[in-house]
Amino acid sequence: MSTGTTRAPALPFAPVEYDRQYVDQLLNILRLYFQQLDNPGPSAASTQTISPTQIVSAMNFSTVDQATQTRIASLPTEADLANIRVGDLYRDTTADNVIKIKV
Repeated sequence: MSTGTTRAPALPFAPVEYDRQYVDQLLNILRLYFQQLDNPGPSAASTQTISPTQIVSAMNFSTVDQATQTRIASLPTEADLANIRVGDLYRDTTADNVIKIKV
């Protein structure tokens, strides 16, 4: 299940005649794309309707450390600002780990 951030890949134009290198390249691109769709990463979201007007939503951005069985926040930090997109969430570790949105 995709998180909605996975975009369809730009597929190469096919040659006039069969070319094994082209087919291998195409399959590698498609394989990577399907892996991204199958693995949304460490985020999860859920919504539950309690009454016709009340909706509860929750998001989880953590992973479990298998050795210690503790949860680890997996959001990028302010150090990653140059590498994340506008609209992405990040943890500001300089402000007591406040969650912010890159604008």
